[in-house]
Amino acid sequence: MRRQTLLTAANLLPLILSALLCLGTLLPAFADGKKVIPIETDNTQLVLLVEESGSLITVHYGPRVEDPTQFLDYSTHRANEHGCGPVTYPAIGSRYLIGQEALSVIYPDGYRNTELRYLSHEVRNLGERVLTRITLSDELTHLRVDLLYEAYPHEDVILTHSEITNGDRKDVTLMKYASCSMHVEGEQFLLSHFHGSWADEMQLEREVLGHGIVTIESRRGTQATQCNNPSFMVSINSDRLTEEYGEVLAGALCWSANYQITFERDETGRLNIISGINPFNSEYRLSPGKTFLTPDMVWTRSSNGAGGASRNLHAWARRWGVYGGGEVNPTLLNSWEGAYFSFTTPTLLRMIDDAADMGLEMFVLDDGWFGVEYPRNGDAAGLGDWVLNTKKIPEGIDYVASYAHAKGMKFGIWIEPEMVNPDSRLAHEHPDWVIQSPGREIPQSRNQWVLDLSNPQVQDFVYGVFDSVMKLSPHIDYVKWDCNRIMASVGSKYLGKEQNRLFVEYGQGLYSVLARIRRTYPDVLIQCCSSGGGRVDYGALRYCNEIWTSDNTDALCRSYIQYSTSLIYPACVMASHVSAVPNHQSGNVTPLKFRFDMACSGRLGMELQPRNLTAAEKEYAKRAISEYKTYRDLVFKGDLYRLASPYDGDHYALMYVSSDKSRAVVFVYCLKYENRETGGITLPLTGLDPKGRYSVKELGVDRSCWWGDGKTFQGDFLQGGGFNPRVRTQFASAVFYLEAR
Repeated sequence: MRRQTLLTAANLLPLILSALLCLGTLLPAFADGKKVIPIETDNTQLVLLVEESGSLITVHYGPRVEDPTQFLDYSTHRANEHGCGPVTYPAIGSRYLIGQEALSVIYPDGYRNTELRYLSHEVRNLGERVLTRITLSDELTHLRVDLLYEAYPHEDVILTHSEITNGDRKDVTLMKYASCSMHVEGEQFLLSHFHGSWADEMQLEREVLGHGIVTIESRRGTQATQCNNPSFMVSINSDRLTEEYGEVLAGALCWSANYQITFERDETGRLNIISGINPFNSEYRLSPGKTFLTPDMVWTRSSNGAGGASRNLHAWARRWGVYGGGEVNPTLLNSWEGAYFSFTTPTLLRMIDDAADMGLEMFVLDDGWFGVEYPRNGDAAGLGDWVLNTKKIPEGIDYVASYAHAKGMKFGIWIEPEMVNPDSRLAHEHPDWVIQSPGREIPQSRNQWVLDLSNPQVQDFVYGVFDSVMKLSPHIDYVKWDCNRIMASVGSKYLGKEQNRLFVEYGQGLYSVLARIRRTYPDVLIQCCSSGGGRVDYGALRYCNEIWTSDNTDALCRSYIQYSTSLIYPACVMASHVSAVPNHQSGNVTPLKFRFDMACSGRLGMELQPRNLTAAEKEYAKRAISEYKTYRDLVFKGDLYRLASPYDGDHYALMYVSSDKSRAVVFVYCLKYENRETGGITLPLTGLDPKGRYSVKELGVDRSCWWGDGKTFQGDFLQGGGFNPRVRTQFASAVFYLEAR
């Protein structure tokens, strides 16, 4: 797995290139004239054109063209007197004066002009993916930029990033160093993206793009996705986000620190999207012979609407983008909302007994198990001192983990290794490890400070936290990795005068630690949690099996959060828990069935005190968990079809279909009361085989809400409007299982 970091050039090409340039012996990069460079998947094609001047431009990203050389003489008929056409990787320079740049460099003489020209390209077949490397260079500054495009043909996904090499003999300063730039032609563009806050993450926002610039970004340092997510969809030639028709471009950045994605519709009407590390306070000094690798940007384009784009991303993620992607992860009971910080061994053992009795497969011990000198009895102390609190669990973690295993369950544990409480031995012994601005107050959030992951000693410590916790018991199967605050009053004692590197090197340091963990512990399940949805991105998911979508466990709120998350990320990563009522975040009171039906559309878990359930509620939980196990492989591995959006009506509905279309599961939720005149909701079950015949059975009830329950229907009938369950009272919900006959 490629590491996002600063590397010494792996070969002597930068130095050879520099020497040749200095001697004036380098042949013109464009000596061979025009070239077409296609990057292809099964159904899409990105076509880049090398102009006679040596400029590299983007001429097409869309449906596949059989003969891409037809683009050799392609013209947009637009004026191009400044050389400011659809430059594939635009840099600030004399020929690129307008529009947003992907690259901005300050050279030793203070000048900032960069003119990149095509030097060469190579294509490597890597089996089920194809890697294209295009090398650009500036003959005056000796700067080299390699653009890498990794095509995944079957998933119709392209990953791209840039590698920037300083081939000169002096340092240069990278002011902006985007992963990529993507040009899109069209008459109209609808941008769908995601905003939010704690307990309200991934809220869908749609806006028609006018001329000018729209920016999605994070400057938080950590918890980079809590308020905005580094992903989006663009509907082309439409003002609507449609599910199964229309041209849709989707993108997601694989980066867990500060990012920036800009959407600029220029004076010609063309849309240019530039994405990568946020240049805010991140000027990066690049030494001679060194190469900076930018994060990957994931792209897909679909002619089958948002649904097609999502299925492309999900298929890629399950196979390539998520650690252990597509594997069925266990159902679980998490201790947090059921016990918080107040527990002892008997408390935990009773919860394990109840979880096992209900059919759950794992118990997760959340916050509060550690701290001796500064016991973790609340969020104000102990963080950083990862030693068991024997007053709570005198028998040891292995005793509890072994008890869970004896019950046929797995065991998980919570850590927050990037943070420290001021009231801790760690803070007293290593104050220099804390992110801080010298001479100023270190702001607290949730009574804690952030450790400086740019520092290799801190990286060793954070790895050591994970390693030492795993050694508490051989029966630890799962780790919940939390991160509960952003950076403030930013500074690093380790970096000295190189303070502008902190945001970047924190992200690189995090990935370095996670990669090291995966080398040592390849089989442990890791949940990526950051006050809920503060680290929902494909960068973290390269090392983590799942995400904690939000601290908000309310089923009604989760309908909006999980719908939006599903646009970019697959269901296999979405941990979704049944919690108590009134809900601890929203105060809402919803039926247990509604809570289960919502949680079952992701990775099912529970987060409550089972002793507080009635006997009838426990029996229902057993039934729901048992039925979930019969179809959860569809949730984890099936193709998603969103049938009704909570943002556009009173219902939320979705279905997962097996790849061979032989099985499906349908979820329907009513979010707002509809009167008796309205009737049910008609849902076209789009993903079925029109010629197949399917039995339909509603799960979790003794009396169905649909007249066709238990009968067999042809796929075209269910697709064409025959499926109309009566789900019209608020918090009514239904789950239907379909199987081909």
